[in-house]
Amino acid sequence: MADPRFFDRAGPFSLATLAELAGATLDANADPEREMVDVGPLHTAGAEEISFFDNRRYGDSLAASAAGACLIRDADTGLAPDDMALLVTETPYLAYARVSRAFYPVPPVEPGIATTAAIDPEATIGPGCRVEPFAVIGARASIGPRCHIGPHAVIGQGVTIGEDVRVGAGCSLGHCVVGSRVRLFAGVRVGEDGFGFATDRDAGDHVDIPQIGRVLIEDDVEIGANSTIDRGAGPDTVIGRGTRIDNLVQIGHNVVLGRGCIVVAQAGISGSTILGDFAVVAAQGGVAGHLKIGAGARIAAKAGVMRDVAEGETVAGAPAVPIKEFFRRVATLSRLSERK
Repeated sequence: MADPRFFDRAGPFSLATLAELAGATLDANADPEREMVDVGPLHTAGAEEISFFDNRRYGDSLAASAAGACLIRDADTGLAPDDMALLVTETPYLAYARVSRAFYPVPPVEPGIATTAAIDPEATIGPGCRVEPFAVIGARASIGPRCHIGPHAVIGQGVTIGEDVRVGAGCSLGHCVVGSRVRLFAGVRVGEDGFGFATDRDAGDHVDIPQIGRVLIEDDVEIGANSTIDRGAGPDTVIGRGTRIDNLVQIGHNVVLGRGCIVVAQAGISGSTILGDFAVVAAQGGVAGHLKIGAGARIAAKAGVMRDVAEGETVAGAPAVPIKEFFRRVATLSRLSERK
């Protein structure tokens, strides 16, 4: 059970209601009026809690579970205890996400502007917003309705933010246009200078190139804590709708991420690279500049990508190669080391 000091729980909900929310079908033996009061993992859930089963490696946990109900695939129902109510779906984890959001909805924004917030007279704050202590909002900034600006956040001059956006503590936003329902976790930096300069070897100097582009963040994006997104050098840096960026990620100038991309912790994407829709860069993956990563491509953890990656391709290693080739190389090296 979640700690009530930090999380407010809704419910209880009947199994019939949860099945409807999850897009699942109740097993014939389940009582649709039976109520669940919470969600929980298989190994700790009790008789009034609902869990999920999405991986057969956890079959023992399912068999021993005391959970009152479980979201499960039809093919796996035979693994569940006889007294467990089953909500059958082909996507148990997605169904669990929907059920969890019912029990733990995002709290609504409580309107109010702290007296210590510094808001320029030329800034526009929409109705229903909350601005926390010591936040700074610059001239001509525009913030849409029901936004939450965290403590010590800085919204630079001219920045535009849509509806229902949440900006975490200590974030800084400049030279950017942010869509609606975007969430920026603590410490995110958006719109700083891109890493652009020309080297004058005769003078022994680096000459900075003005970074005169913006960052465009489309609707329903999440950006994790302490991640950084540089503004464009001329063209804009673009973060596509529904993209999820983990903590400690670096996005270079002029990068374009398509819809629904996933970039995992400590990954870095160099300038002017384009990722197609739903591409994935796993933890500590590094992508060189001026590349094209196709839609649905996957970059494995710690991979170093130095060439274009085709649509739907999975690559691994440094330099990155197709995943099957990578594992052939690993197997060959292993056999050679054993012989030695």
